[in-house]
Amino acid sequence: MTNPHSPPRRGFLASLRASFLTGLVVVLPIGLTIYFVWAVIGWIDGWILPLIPSPYKPDALIRDWFGPDYEFPVRGVGVLVFLVFTILVGWLAKGLIGRSVIRSGEDLVDRMPVVRSVYGAIKQVAETFFNKKEQSFDKVVLVEFPRAGSFALGFVSTRPKGELAERLAASSTPMSSGMLLFVPTKDLIVMDMGVDDAAKLIVSGGLVYPLPKDPPI
Repeated sequence: MTNPHSPPRRGFLASLRASFLTGLVVVLPIGLTIYFVWAVIGWIDGWILPLIPSPYKPDALIRDWFGPDYEFPVRGVGVLVFLVFTILVGWLAKGLIGRSVIRSGEDLVDRMPVVRSVYGAIKQVAETFFNKKEQSFDKVVLVEFPRAGSFALGFVSTRPKGELAERLAASSTPMSSGMLLFVPTKDLIVMDMGVDDAAKLIVSGGLVYPLPKDPPI
């Protein structure tokens, strides 16, 4: 004999499961984002706070203000100090004295065989990403790779320089999609997709597609 209460029970459990999955879709991105931001702030604080003299550390100042028994965890002070210090260094680097000091420091680094290679590579990457005068990763493109009929999604990098520029001339454009490829410019299919949307698509392995844009009114 069939239990008449079985179908409602299955429907109730299915509803709970659907609600749980829907809630997971909402909670998981928010939770992971908060955790990631909190972890990054803690990492920067752990790097910056030991450099601050003991009398000026946040926990010492809090005890001075509220008493020796008062303890309150403070996060973000290292991030604030890092931002202020970076802005100050950037402001000084724009001046004549700052440029002279930086040039002297780079001349000293150039005399160190291993250090100069590491410093040069890091500096070049930083200039590529943060230098506003030179466009990089500003266009999304498709190219046939690794064979005809298969397409790879990537980003246009900076123009070739040095020996690569001489050997490839101006007919090739560097693109990156997990690896660096130099592709004839005529073979690139420039997309209207934004860089952020393309990055999400690549990182998610094709699971997160950009939402269609609303047609103009």
